[in-house]
Amino acid sequence: MRAVIQRCRSASVTVGDEVISSIGKGLCILIGISRNDTKKDIDYMVRKIVNLRIFEDENGKRWTHSVQDKKYEILCISQFTLYCTLKGNKPDFHHSMAADASEKFYSDFLSSMKAAYSDDKIKDGKFGALMQVNIQNDGPVTINLESPRNEGEVAN
Repeated sequence: MRAVIQRCRSASVTVGDEVISSIGKGLCILIGISRNDTKKDIDYMVRKIVNLRIFEDENGKRWTHSVQDKKYEILCISQFTLYCTLKGNKPDFHHSMAADASEKFYSDFLSSMKAAYSDDKIKDGKFGALMQVNIQNDGPVTINLESPRNEGEVAN
């Protein structure tokens, strides 16, 4: 699994003309699922995301608190393009998990996030939809996170 984690002041997801999810201060996370990912990858990513110390404390000291410490929200967006490779100039997505399997996997990821943190603090986009994501990055702070490579997985 891959995640692009952005500390944000606010973030929202629109499908068509309808805002389907929005958060205030917290994290906006783009999630990519590879065809080789397992429950072990979900567990790793959830643990890292919820405990990632990228917020400051009440005295302004940086890198001391997690989203969970601050009780901020998290907006998760499934993004298969995070496992893109280029064939010349054309994107190829064969490293991404197939759509039907990844929808269940993504749902399991969201359930694990809610169980590890808070059901009402986790929001998401609409799986498989053409979405417009509005992110007001705070800092800017952007962290790339990848679960440990599975045995036999080929780097892309």
